[in-house]
This record gives sequence, structure tokens and C-alpha cells, in this order.
Amino acid sequence: MAKYSTGRGGGGDDGGSCELCGKQSTRLRRANVAGASLLVCPDCAPHGENRNKDRKQGEARRGRDDGEPSRKKKAARRAARLYDAQKGDPTRWEEKGTNYEEDRLPYLVSGYGSVVERARREEGLTPGELAKDLGVDEEAVLAVEQGRATRAGVGGSVVRRLEERLDVTLAEG
Repeated sequence: MAKYSTGRGGGGDDGGSCELCGKQSTRLRRANVAGASLLVCPDCAPHGENRNKDRKQGEARRGRDDGEPSRKKKAARRAARLYDAQKGDPTRWEEKGTNYEEDRLPYLVSGYGSVVERARREEGLTPGELAKDLGVDEEAVLAVEQGRATRAGVGGSVVRRLEERLDVTLAEG
């Protein structure tokens, strides 16, 4: 039976003995067994308390070393592909770039949707006619009227055009 030692393999140049079972092996590795750090053979290695931790760390290191992207990067790429599939040509990012300040939606007054709808009706226009007048999609006008401009990604330019055309105030301050 093996004895617990100071952590040395107990053999010559050709390997050593497992500190758990005593078997001779050239493939000894360090494992935490009941709080003791021991050199163990592959047969005894599964008994180590940190086996799963070692395996997960090894997989993580291999993933980084192999150049495989992280889960967050994979998720971002997947989301970008879905967005591009819905919105059209993905090369627009390369051609136009991204400028988040360009058409930023301002802070809108409370109840801005009903203000737009009321003003549009007073002008005797349908949402489609107003959209055509402004040179925007009807969906953008409907999103503003329904109070979901932020979720629909309506830009500040649409809000400014609505304010000018309908003579209303939609943006705070």
C-alpha cells in the first residue's frame, strides 16, 4: 500500500510511484486528495477533489490558446447576424460605420404619442400620408403615436420632422 509523502514521486529518472496506490507510472500528476496534494497515476486521478476544476480550467485554456472566441463574442456575432438578416445588407457597417450620436433620440415629453396622434388628426392626415409627407416609414410614425419610439429605434430626425410639420413639442428642454 502507498504511503503519503512530501510530494516527491519516489522513483528514478523513469517516473515514480503513485502516492495513492503505489503503482509505477511515468504519467503522474498532482491531485488534491482529501486536502493533501499528491502525485497520482491516471487511474487514481479521478479520486482527486479538484478533478472537475482542473478539467474546466484546461478546457478554458485550450479554448483561448486555440483562438476560439468566448461565449460572449459568439453571442454578439450571432445577434449581429440576426440583425443583419432582418435589416438587409451587412456590409453597410463597413461602408457607413456606426455613429450613435448622429440621429440620437432626444428625451421625449410625457404622453408624446397622443400629442402626435391628436395633431395628425387635426391636420386631417392618416399615418401613411404623414409618413410620406415627412419622407419616413409609416412604421416610424405609428411607433411614435403608440409611445414606443425608443423600442422601435426611431431616430431624433423623425421626431424633429414631426415637431416641425405638426407644430408640436415632443422633446424635453
